[in-house]
Amino acid sequence: MTPGGDAGGAGAVVDVAIVGAGAAGLAAAKTARAKGLSCVLLEASHRIGGRAYTEELALGVPFDLGCHWMHSASLNPFTKTADELGFPYETNTTWARELFLGQRWSKAEEDAARMAFIEASFGAAHDAGAAGRDVAVADVTDRDSPWTAYFDYVTTLYSSVDSDQQSVFDGADYRDTDENWPVKHGYGALVARWGADVPVALNTGVARIDWGGREVVLDTPKGSIRARTAIVTVSTGILAADRIRFDPPLPERKRAAIDSLVVGNHNRIGLLFDKDVFGPDVTRGLLVAGSGDDPPMGFQIRPFGFPFVVGVTGGRFATWLERAGVAASVDHALERLKSAFGTAIGRHVGRTIVTAWGSDPWTLGAYSALRPGQGRQRAVLAESLEDRLYFAGEATSTDFFSTCHGARITGETVAAAIADALNRVRA
Repeated sequence: MTPGGDAGGAGAVVDVAIVGAGAAGLAAAKTARAKGLSCVLLEASHRIGGRAYTEELALGVPFDLGCHWMHSASLNPFTKTADELGFPYETNTTWARELFLGQRWSKAEEDAARMAFIEASFGAAHDAGAAGRDVAVADVTDRDSPWTAYFDYVTTLYSSVDSDQQSVFDGADYRDTDENWPVKHGYGALVARWGADVPVALNTGVARIDWGGREVVLDTPKGSIRARTAIVTVSTGILAADRIRFDPPLPERKRAAIDSLVVGNHNRIGLLFDKDVFGPDVTRGLLVAGSGDDPPMGFQIRPFGFPFVVGVTGGRFATWLERAGVAASVDHALERLKSAFGTAIGRHVGRTIVTAWGSDPWTLGAYSALRPGQGRQRAVLAESLEDRLYFAGEATSTDFFSTCHGARITGETVAAAIADALNRVRA
């Protein structure tokens, strides 16, 4: 069986079998086909895109459930893709500049102090990582500042884990240009359009990969596939949960890399309003102080002028709230907004949408973060095995991890390396 690819008849051996049709898998398939390789692309879900996924809150109102910013946009290949495919994006963006402190709006000097503390804290984490100190972000940042909770909250959004769970190496290694450009009609929609020309076998999960012989054999519910090489692009959450069985088992070095790259949580809560309840003075970014033990919560207000609000959560709190359920997530976000704008706004909420990446069966989390004390394991995860089994995806990127474009670049890089290797053998 050779679904979703360019192979010949039944039983043919393809050059490369790709597991997972997210950005990395799509990029790998595109690159392999462009270089003349036969390939199959296998996806366990009913759709392509992986953690890039756009739905509609209402007709003509797009909502990104997953990635939504083109990070490091001037270095991001999706920026050019967006231009080519006619997807507009915004280049002048701000995030959570306004702060509501329980009973009042913050003063300008408080905003300046908060932003200075957050910037200094990220700088301290970066410097520690650059100096080779493999410790947690929390270990090198001030734990007693009145703004610590705000830094910790922002950290959960960047990394999907809390500051005591992430190594400073990630902050030192990430290549950030401070260009974070949202896509008007959805980043997920952009990825889906870009990947629409790639043949994919949907609803075709891979249960077992036998890579011990001269060929790689992938077992799926629809039959087995034989390939000269295979690229695994699934999340480290899926790998850590042993959703795919490897025969022979992956070497301990690879297992250690998988276990060190935890997939944390980051969820988005969308509230569609039937009127503008915020007024012209509220800009796009809003941060609301936490209540009790709850962390602060950030909101995007009317993105691109669409009549909805997005509340975002990350780390342990995102997981706790996800487990509490959709209604609890909506209520939490709405209560934070009511504290700033009054209870009457609740009468104008229409449709809502809430993500649950922690329990998503095809990812088991949002994106990867390096545990403290584990060394630079992303490069280890990216290493191929016996020139037959390859790995790609955001967790394997050493400088653009946790991003859609990082995943894409790794897929393109790995597929190009396979093409070069196979062409040398055939020459």
